Amino acid sequence: MIVEQRDYLLKPGAAAHYVRLWEEYGREPQVRILGNLLGCWTTEVGDLNTLVYLWGFESLEDRAKRRAALAEDDEFASFRGRVRELLVRQTNRILVPATEHVHVRPSGGGRG
Repeated sequence: MIVEQRDYLLKPGAAAHYVRLWEEYGREPQVRILGNLLGCWTTEVGDLNTLVYLWGFESLEDRAKRRAALAEDDEFASFRGRVRELLVRQTNRILVPATEHVHVRPSGGGRG
């Protein structure tokens, strides 16, 4: 399994509004299409006003296929339009296990 870390730096004070919009408009299409939400967090120290998602995928090919489907989804496009003005910067990373002894349990699509 690989993990995609997506960090969204938001305008100061916008995190709570972004999360409300995500819960109402973005979460369902993302979980339906991407599948394995490992978690969603905000930061308390460091780069404040940052929202961090972790998504699990079986492989890079699985990720590419699911991300392409999400990009074509009308519901998710509507969510993106609602939050675009709240974003300052986005950073993505692909995390791979450093050792065979690292195991991530799938969330079953529930809240992370």
